[in-house]
Amino acid sequence: MTNWQEIAAQRYPTAIADLNSYADLLATLGIERGLIGPREVDRLWERHLLNCAVVADVSEGMVPPESTVVDIGTGAGLPGIVWAITRPDLTVTLVDSMLRRVEFLELAVERLQLGSRVNVVRGRAEDLVGTVSADVVTARAVAPLPRLLTWLGPFVSQGGSIVAFKGQTAVEEISQAGHELAKLGAGSTQVRKCGDWLVQPTVVVQVQDVQSKGGSRRAGYRRR
Repeated sequence: MTNWQEIAAQRYPTAIADLNSYADLLATLGIERGLIGPREVDRLWERHLLNCAVVADVSEGMVPPESTVVDIGTGAGLPGIVWAITRPDLTVTLVDSMLRRVEFLELAVERLQLGSRVNVVRGRAEDLVGTVSADVVTARAVAPLPRLLTWLGPFVSQGGSIVAFKGQTAVEEISQAGHELAKLGAGSTQVRKCGDWLVQPTVVVQVQDVQSKGGSRRAGYRRR
Protein backbone atom coordinates (compact mmCIF):
# COMPACT_ATOMS: atom_id res chain seq x y z
CA MET A 1 0.00 0.00 0.00
CA THR A 2 1.33 3.43 -0.93
CA ASN A 3 2.28 5.60 2.02
CA TRP A 4 1.00 8.97 0.83
CA GLN A 5 2.15 10.71 3.99
CA GLU A 6 5.74 9.72 3.22
CA ILE A 7 5.33 10.90 -0.36
CA ALA A 8 4.04 14.23 0.95
CA ALA A 9 7.14 14.51 3.15
CA GLN A 10 9.37 13.92 0.11
CA ARG A 11 7.57 16.41 -2.11
CA TYR A 12 6.92 19.11 0.50
CA PRO A 13 9.71 18.69 3.07
CA THR A 14 9.50 22.21 4.47
CA ALA A 15 5.72 22.00 4.84
CA ILE A 16 5.27 18.48 6.15
CA ALA A 17 5.11 19.41 9.84
CA ASP A 18 2.18 21.77 9.25
CA LEU A 19 0.54 19.33 6.84
CA ASN A 20 0.70 16.69 9.56
CA SER A 21 -0.85 19.07 12.07
CA TYR A 22 -3.63 19.99 9.66
CA ALA A 23 -4.28 16.33 8.85
CA ASP A 24 -4.61 15.63 12.58
CA LEU A 25 -7.14 18.45 12.91
CA LEU A 26 -9.18 17.11 10.01
CA ALA A 27 -9.10 13.57 11.39
CA THR A 28 -10.28 14.68 14.85
CA LEU A 29 -12.18 17.96 15.05
CA GLY A 30 -13.02 17.82 11.36
CA ILE A 31 -14.96 14.61 11.89
CA GLU A 32 -16.44 15.65 15.23
CA ARG A 33 -17.87 18.80 13.63
CA GLY A 34 -19.11 17.02 10.54
CA LEU A 35 -16.73 18.71 8.10
CA ILE A 36 -15.46 15.46 6.64
CA GLY A 37 -16.79 11.92 6.84
CA PRO A 38 -15.13 9.24 9.01
CA ARG A 39 -14.37 7.19 5.91
CA GLU A 40 -12.18 9.98 4.57
CA VAL A 41 -9.53 9.55 7.27
CA ASP A 42 -7.78 6.67 5.49
CA ARG A 43 -7.52 8.70 2.30
CA LEU A 44 -6.92 12.17 3.69
CA TRP A 45 -3.46 12.46 2.22
CA GLU A 46 -4.12 11.28 -1.34
CA ARG A 47 -7.72 12.40 -1.88
CA HIS A 48 -7.59 15.71 -0.04
CA LEU A 49 -4.20 17.10 1.00
CA LEU A 50 -2.09 16.05 -1.99
CA ASN A 51 -5.05 16.42 -4.34
CA CYS A 52 -5.12 20.10 -3.39
CA ALA A 53 -1.40 20.73 -2.99
CA VAL A 54 -0.38 19.68 -6.49
CA VAL A 55 -2.52 22.36 -8.12
CA ALA A 56 -0.56 25.14 -6.41
CA ASP A 57 2.87 23.69 -7.23
CA VAL A 58 4.99 26.44 -8.77
CA SER A 59 5.87 24.07 -11.61
CA GLU A 60 2.20 23.96 -12.66
CA GLY A 61 2.16 27.71 -13.17
CA MET A 62 -1.47 28.18 -12.13
CA VAL A 63 -0.82 30.09 -8.90
CA PRO A 64 1.87 32.70 -9.61
CA PRO A 65 4.40 33.73 -6.94
CA GLU A 66 3.17 36.23 -4.35
CA SER A 67 -0.45 35.79 -5.45
CA THR A 68 -3.52 36.68 -3.47
CA VAL A 69 -6.02 33.82 -3.35
CA VAL A 70 -9.70 33.59 -2.45
CA ASP A 71 -11.13 30.14 -1.71
CA ILE A 72 -14.93 30.33 -1.98
CA GLY A 73 -16.97 27.79 -0.04
CA THR A 74 -13.78 26.45 1.49
CA GLY A 75 -15.45 24.08 3.94
CA ALA A 76 -12.68 22.59 6.08
CA GLY A 77 -10.05 24.69 4.30
CA LEU A 78 -9.54 22.73 1.11
CA PRO A 79 -7.69 23.84 -0.90
CA GLY A 80 -6.99 27.20 0.79
CA ILE A 81 -5.24 26.03 3.95
CA VAL A 82 -3.20 23.44 2.06
CA TRP A 83 -2.04 26.10 -0.40
CA ALA A 84 -1.13 28.46 2.45
CA ILE A 85 0.96 25.70 4.03
CA THR A 86 2.81 24.57 0.91
CA ARG A 87 3.15 28.06 -0.58
CA PRO A 88 4.26 30.55 2.12
CA ASP A 89 4.42 33.30 -0.53
CA LEU A 90 0.61 33.31 -0.90
CA THR A 91 -1.95 35.44 0.91
CA VAL A 92 -5.20 33.51 1.26
CA THR A 93 -8.78 34.44 2.13
CA LEU A 94 -11.05 31.57 3.17
CA VAL A 95 -14.77 32.19 2.64
CA ASP A 96 -17.59 30.08 4.05
CA SER A 97 -21.08 30.79 5.28
CA MET A 98 -21.49 28.13 8.00
CA LEU A 99 -20.51 29.03 11.57
CA ARG A 100 -19.16 25.59 12.50
CA ARG A 101 -16.88 25.62 9.47
CA VAL A 102 -15.68 29.14 10.16
CA GLU A 103 -14.93 28.28 13.79
CA PHE A 104 -12.89 25.26 12.64
CA LEU A 105 -11.02 27.39 10.10
CA GLU A 106 -10.18 30.04 12.68
CA LEU A 107 -8.89 27.36 15.04
CA ALA A 108 -6.80 25.77 12.29
CA VAL A 109 -5.31 29.10 11.24
CA GLU A 110 -4.42 29.86 14.87
CA ARG A 111 -2.85 26.46 15.58
CA LEU A 112 -0.89 26.48 12.33
CA GLN A 113 0.22 30.08 12.97
CA LEU A 114 -1.00 31.22 9.57
CA GLY A 115 -2.73 34.35 10.80
CA SER A 116 -0.34 36.76 9.10
CA ARG A 117 -1.23 35.36 5.65
CA VAL A 118 -4.65 33.74 6.00
CA ASN A 119 -7.92 35.53 6.66
CA VAL A 120 -11.23 33.80 7.41
CA VAL A 121 -14.44 35.48 6.26
CA ARG A 122 -17.91 34.27 7.13
CA GLY A 123 -20.59 34.99 4.57
CA ARG A 124 -22.44 33.84 1.49
CA ALA A 125 -20.50 34.41 -1.71
CA GLU A 126 -23.23 36.54 -3.26
CA ASP A 127 -23.29 38.81 -0.20
CA LEU A 128 -19.54 39.42 -0.29
CA VAL A 129 -19.27 40.66 -3.88
CA GLY A 130 -17.27 43.88 -3.89
CA THR A 131 -15.62 43.24 -0.53
CA VAL A 132 -13.06 40.59 -1.51
CA SER A 133 -10.96 40.08 -4.64
CA ALA A 134 -7.82 38.19 -5.58
CA ASP A 135 -5.40 37.22 -8.33
CA VAL A 136 -6.58 33.61 -8.15
CA VAL A 137 -10.08 32.53 -7.16
CA THR A 138 -10.67 28.85 -6.48
CA ALA A 139 -13.36 26.46 -5.35
CA ARG A 140 -13.54 22.74 -4.72
CA ALA A 141 -17.31 22.79 -4.57
CA VAL A 142 -19.59 20.49 -6.54
CA ALA A 143 -21.57 22.51 -9.06
CA PRO A 144 -21.75 22.69 -12.86
CA LEU A 145 -19.08 24.95 -14.34
CA PRO A 146 -21.55 27.55 -15.70
CA ARG A 147 -22.89 28.07 -12.19
CA LEU A 148 -19.43 28.07 -10.65
CA LEU A 149 -18.28 30.82 -12.97
CA THR A 150 -21.18 33.07 -12.01
CA TRP A 151 -20.18 33.10 -8.36
CA LEU A 152 -16.40 32.93 -8.70
CA GLY A 153 -16.14 35.60 -11.40
CA PRO A 154 -17.07 38.59 -9.20
CA PHE A 155 -14.06 37.93 -6.95
CA VAL A 156 -11.34 37.87 -9.63
CA SER A 157 -9.07 40.89 -9.94
CA GLN A 158 -8.76 42.15 -13.52
CA GLY A 159 -6.35 39.93 -15.40
CA GLY A 160 -6.58 37.25 -12.74
CA SER A 161 -7.69 33.65 -13.03
CA ILE A 162 -10.18 31.07 -11.84
CA VAL A 163 -9.04 27.58 -10.83
CA ALA A 164 -12.08 25.33 -10.42
CA PHE A 165 -11.61 21.78 -9.19
CA LYS A 166 -13.58 19.47 -11.47
CA GLY A 167 -13.79 15.84 -12.53
CA GLN A 168 -13.90 13.83 -15.71
CA THR A 169 -16.74 15.93 -17.15
CA ALA A 170 -14.57 19.07 -17.28
CA VAL A 171 -14.32 19.25 -21.07
CA GLU A 172 -18.06 18.82 -21.50
CA GLU A 173 -18.76 21.45 -18.86
CA ILE A 174 -16.53 23.98 -20.63
CA SER A 175 -18.58 23.48 -23.79
CA GLN A 176 -21.71 24.28 -21.76
CA ALA A 177 -20.24 27.43 -20.22
CA GLY A 178 -19.69 29.50 -23.35
CA HIS A 179 -22.06 32.28 -22.28
CA GLU A 180 -20.50 32.64 -18.83
CA LEU A 181 -16.95 32.57 -20.21
CA ALA A 182 -17.83 35.27 -22.71
CA LYS A 183 -19.18 37.46 -19.92
CA LEU A 184 -15.87 37.05 -18.07
CA GLY A 185 -13.89 38.13 -21.14
CA ALA A 186 -11.52 35.26 -20.45
CA GLY A 187 -8.31 35.07 -22.43
CA SER A 188 -8.17 31.27 -22.36
CA THR A 189 -9.85 28.29 -20.74
CA GLN A 190 -8.29 24.89 -20.43
CA VAL A 191 -8.50 21.61 -18.56
CA ARG A 192 -5.40 20.85 -16.53
CA LYS A 193 -4.40 17.55 -14.90
CA CYS A 194 -2.01 17.93 -11.98
CA GLY A 195 -0.04 15.28 -10.12
CA ASP A 196 0.36 12.50 -12.65
CA TRP A 197 2.00 10.51 -9.86
CA LEU A 198 -1.31 10.37 -7.97
CA VAL A 199 -3.61 7.40 -8.56
CA GLN A 200 -6.18 9.92 -9.78
CA PRO A 201 -4.55 13.17 -10.93
CA THR A 202 -6.36 16.32 -9.91
CA VAL A 203 -8.47 17.80 -12.71
CA VAL A 204 -9.11 21.54 -12.74
CA VAL A 205 -10.51 24.06 -15.17
CA GLN A 206 -8.26 27.11 -15.44
CA VAL A 207 -9.80 30.31 -16.75
CA GLN A 208 -7.06 32.87 -17.41
CA ASP A 209 -6.85 36.61 -17.93
CA VAL A 210 -10.34 37.41 -16.66
CA GLN A 211 -11.30 40.94 -17.76
CA SER A 212 -14.82 41.27 -16.40
CA LYS A 213 -16.53 40.27 -13.15
CA GLY A 214 -19.24 38.62 -15.25
CA GLY A 215 -21.04 37.03 -12.33
CA SER A 216 -24.46 36.88 -10.79
CA ARG A 217 -25.47 37.69 -7.26
CA ARG A 218 -27.64 34.58 -7.27
CA ALA A 219 -25.64 31.44 -6.85
CA GLY A 220 -25.49 28.39 -4.66
CA TYR A 221 -22.94 25.70 -4.01
CA ARG A 222 -22.24 22.61 -2.00
CA ARG A 223 -19.01 21.01 -0.94
CA ARG A 224 -17.48 17.80 -2.29
